[in-house]
Amino acid sequence: MKESAGTLLYRQGDGGMEVLLVHPSGNYNRHKPWGIPKGEPDPVEKDLEATARRETLEETGVLAGELTSVGKIRYTKSGKWVHAFAGPAPADANPCCASWEVDQARFLPLADARQKIHPEQAVFLDRLEELLAK
Repeated sequence: MKESAGTLLYRQGDGGMEVLLVHPSGNYNRHKPWGIPKGEPDPVEKDLEATARRETLEETGVLAGELTSVGKIRYTKSGKWVHAFAGPAPADANPCCASWEVDQARFLPLADARQKIHPEQAVFLDRLEELLAK
């Protein structure tokens, strides 16, 4: 079964909480939803958190700090598992498209993120809010 791992980095913006999302590149992805920066593990990686950190750096140029698991989801269509780790974005985080895999990487207000994120990844936003409410 295929697996991927990524991060849901957040920060406080002018209008409230913002989360870092990416949009996949390629004309065929033009109308596809946004998602967390993520990817599949390399054989040498010791755990999925390491994968999440590497993929976030590769896709957005942002180095993740402290992370907490917010669980996993399974895509209905492909059956692929997506593991997510949430954490505060570094104060100096300035995301960019650091990989050919994405054509946009930016912090979005939570309400906008809910409109743009892959529907099956939306639960990660809910879990983040629950985590921060504790």
